[in-house]
Amino acid sequence: MQFGILGQVEVRRTDGTPVAVGGPQVRSLLAVLVSEAGRVVSRDRLIDDLYGQEPPGDAGHALQSQVSRLRRALRAAGADGLVESSAAGYRLAVDPDLVDMHRFLRLAEEGRTALGDRDFPAAVALLDQAAGVWRGAALADVREAPFAAAVVARLTEAWLAAQEDRAEAALALGDHRGVVATLPELVAAHPLRERARALLMRGLYAGGRQAQALELFEQGRQLLADELGADPSAELTQAHLTILRAGTVAAAAVRRLPAQLTSFIGRDDELAQVASLLTRARLVTLTGPGGTGKTRLAMEAGTRVRGEVCFVDLSPLVDGAQVAPEIAVTLGGRASGDHDDAEARVRAMLADRPQLIILDNCEHLILDVARVVHRLLRDCPGLRVLATSREALRITGETVLAVGQLPVAATEATLADQLGCTAVRLFADRAAAARPGFTVDAGTIAAVRRICERLDGLPLALELAAARLRTIDIGEIDARLADRFRLLARGDRTADPRHQTLRAVVEWSWELLEPPERLLARRFAVFAGGATAALVASVCELDDADELLDSLADKSLVEVHNGRYRMLETIRAYGFARLTEAGERDQLQRAIAVFLDRAGRAGRSAAAWPRAARLAGAADGRARQRAGGAALGGEHGSRTGTAVHRRPRLALVAAR
Repeated sequence: MQFGILGQVEVRRTDGTPVAVGGPQVRSLLAVLVSEAGRVVSRDRLIDDLYGQEPPGDAGHALQSQVSRLRRALRAAGADGLVESSAAGYRLAVDPDLVDMHRFLRLAEEGRTALGDRDFPAAVALLDQAAGVWRGAALADVREAPFAAAVVARLTEAWLAAQEDRAEAALALGDHRGVVATLPELVAAHPLRERARALLMRGLYAGGRQAQALELFEQGRQLLADELGADPSAELTQAHLTILRAGTVAAAAVRRLPAQLTSFIGRDDELAQVASLLTRARLVTLTGPGGTGKTRLAMEAGTRVRGEVCFVDLSPLVDGAQVAPEIAVTLGGRASGDHDDAEARVRAMLADRPQLIILDNCEHLILDVARVVHRLLRDCPGLRVLATSREALRITGETVLAVGQLPVAATEATLADQLGCTAVRLFADRAAAARPGFTVDAGTIAAVRRICERLDGLPLALELAAARLRTIDIGEIDARLADRFRLLARGDRTADPRHQTLRAVVEWSWELLEPPERLLARRFAVFAGGATAALVASVCELDDADELLDSLADKSLVEVHNGRYRMLETIRAYGFARLTEAGERDQLQRAIAVFLDRAGRAGRSAAAWPRAARLAGAADGRARQRAGGAALGGEHGSRTGTAVHRRPRLALVAAR
């Protein structure tokens, strides 16, 4: 059976012949069940949906009567048993994909996702399929039913948004004629839809009809003022400004940096260093783990550079072939489906003028980005590039600056020093925004300092933690950081998905690793305080541990100082969870216990070992294993460096 509510409510057999369902009440009942296909709908809701504010005296029996009629109609068509009943209500037991409404919504959402991923051909194909499912205005024959208005409004909005998405994808592929042919009807029927108006303006302009595009804007501006007392949206205004500038590259590529909604705190020395490097090097790459603030540092540096600056976010791209077209569009060139000449168009735009391009989030397309950047720098002598990436581009002439975590003052530091350290200042600023009136003072500094230390001074993690102050107190945040990934799972809804939660930040880097790198990364998580390459090779049982460690260091998954490798605690917590999932925890515990046992037998003086290691050296093997296990698990590590208080750890001793 196929079910439809886009148009009149209908049921059709697999051969396409219609099924007689019954009168308006039965069709209304079917429409409600179809809209929730596969899910139970309560009796109370069905009564409300069918009868509204004036149900019959015996509404329960009236509903049961309609259900019986629907069952008889479906049974007569050879589909007995589709309407199931339970104590919770009634359910239409069909696959949602057999319902035109659900097929349409699925295809429209997939088309929008492809559009967001800049896969424009796929977006057009999916949205055309969605349009093919749409038969007409939803619930055309039961519009008077109490439930109908809300369903119709939802589906109408989805239909209009799908047409706008289709138009945007078509413009990206250079099909302005199709947009100009289809959108005027939509704009006429819904004159207050600003996105549709902006898209039609872009289509008119692309076809050389600039005057008509400007007139369309003026009509919309006047209508918004008269009907809503509102000004045009940013999207409509931007379309207007682009057309006014006649699309010239000289006007379009001035300073294209996203406006920031929060203050920039600390990193003055690094900011000065970036500015200095850009005066001497044509390619500067900011590297570091996710959440360290590379993007924000790059944008702040861009605001301090004279001349033209263009910001290109590569994170939405999924194919290296999209890199050059994305740069071209951001520089002010027209979108085009011909990707082969995109790089040539960029070279033509940049050939004779100075320009700084900030390429943000290069790591997932690192090879393609490196090739494009190399060729552009070679052919455009006035070009400079500031890139952000988890790893360096590794091309000739590159200067790499590792962006570190924000420093956290030691426990024994003075109150003034603790309050003044950059990590605490950032937390305090974001906390005051989340909970007005909150201050970091003598009463809260201990908890705040611990939070900053346990989150490795990562700016994004600190911002996520500060945001939790909207609903919970600072002490509870401190107490719940043992399960940091669950606690810090409510980020900015409008942020890129990989920056919305702490887990997503780490997973983005983790999934970019090769399988052998992931294997070592999860096993390395047992070393709470870091380890030498020799210890890693011994405990993790990997012959190529040296090469893999260097690779993890290149990709910002581990840090290396004076021959010792160490993970940030947040990355280590994620890796340890993966280690546990893989069932390797006991194996690594035994390996550490064996190492400690051998070290003890080698004649090391017990006095030279901290208490945990002396425990590990006890005669009882189970005690040794328990001590080895102390290097495993949650919150054992601490940040290294002069700004952080360091505590002895078992794995630190074992690595000496």
